[in-house]
Amino acid sequence: MNKNAYFRNIPKVDILIEDERIKNIIKKNDRDLVIEIIRERTDELRKFITNSDSEQAIEERIANLIVDIVKSVNKITELNMKKVINGTGTILHTNLGRAIISEKIADRIKEIVTGYSNLEYDIEKGERGERYSHFEDIVCRITGAEACMAVNNNAAAVMLILSTMAKGNEVIVSRGELVEIGGSFRVPDVMIQSGSKLVEIGTTNKTHLSDYENAITEETKAFLKVHTSNYRIVGFTESVGIKELSELSKKHSLPVIEDIGSGVLIDLSKYGLAYEPTVQESIRNGADVVCFSGDKLLGGPQAGIIVGRKDLINKMKKNPLTRAMRIDKFTATALEAVFHEYLDEESAIKNIPVLSMITRDIKEIEKQAESLMTKLSGCKEKATIEIEDCLSQIGGGSLPLERIKSKCISIKPNSITTQIFENRLRNSQIPVIIRIANDKAIIDMRTIATNEIEILSQTIKNAFI
Repeated sequence: MNKNAYFRNIPKVDILIEDERIKNIIKKNDRDLVIEIIRERTDELRKFITNSDSEQAIEERIANLIVDIVKSVNKITELNMKKVINGTGTILHTNLGRAIISEKIADRIKEIVTGYSNLEYDIEKGERGERYSHFEDIVCRITGAEACMAVNNNAAAVMLILSTMAKGNEVIVSRGELVEIGGSFRVPDVMIQSGSKLVEIGTTNKTHLSDYENAITEETKAFLKVHTSNYRIVGFTESVGIKELSELSKKHSLPVIEDIGSGVLIDLSKYGLAYEPTVQESIRNGADVVCFSGDKLLGGPQAGIIVGRKDLINKMKKNPLTRAMRIDKFTATALEAVFHEYLDEESAIKNIPVLSMITRDIKEIEKQAESLMTKLSGCKEKATIEIEDCLSQIGGGSLPLERIKSKCISIKPNSITTQIFENRLRNSQIPVIIRIANDKAIIDMRTIATNEIEILSQTIKNAFI
């Protein structure tokens, strides 16, 4: 093999930049950046020729040099965060950003963040204000709490609460509630980081009120109850409710903290789901401090929302950790807008996408599936495409046992494997994320928006090419 001949076939930089494809990317990007990438790709090609024993492979790499340069430039210059179409049927898909917000709320965020705002300015008094003030009153009205604040996520909320109320002292918690939140973040680890001391009581499946009382010492500063929103223990079980624990707490002058997890503000059992305790119920039953996620069943941005007694929350606001964990103007704006929807339950169900998807009528989903099938009618020779029954799930560690009846489009390609078809959908200009079951591509229509149907149909058609 005459490798020197291959080295001579590598075009020089000044020749490459005269190619129309390279000229086009230079028009859109910094010229020096493009030249730098040209040099990187040609250096790589030289190394490949040096180490390769395949003439065919070398010839292919030389022939594809310009294509590789264009791809490299595009990869560096394009934004990595992309809109994707969620065809999995998992409404709160952690990997896909969990709760989506409405266009109405997105417009509100855009209005605030593209200019100056009164984030920490009291317009009436003409002096420095508090970023929580924009949503505190409305959250208190909805939940019945005395005060409210928010930090960047619910794990941070738990840490801040414990650091403020029990640093260096004991907090009593049931063994059956020592959950792993996700991504290997565990309640015991969060407690350790807060500086509080974990006192485990009861067993995995049973904890009695007497277990709490027997564990109280002079170092006890609080009871912690963690709602097991991401799993269920069934069978021979017993736990202590907030109402019982609150009565014990008053007897011993110890506050009750509840991490309620998903942050439900509406009784979802009215819409055919299992009952999930609401924030309002926790406050009514005597919890002194309650924390919950903003981006789960609440349907808002990522945040850890803390509600409860004013004296305790005021102390948290003054904790040095609060500055490290505080929310920004994007989150504050979104939270205020989301909570405003909850002033009217019907408005919340209609306008908060998470709740809207959970409560979608099966007939509406079937109609949407039929619309997509019509658009895919020209693909019948390329695949077996059918409307099938399927089950959606809430996801995001919420209502883990719940499955919601839905409709899906199932696709079994004829000339390519289902795995290749799925890969093409996932790597499209607007990625489509789906499930594979029984060697068929499953697109659950519950999580597909009406304005995504046209894009989805075209992406499916392109995946057969």
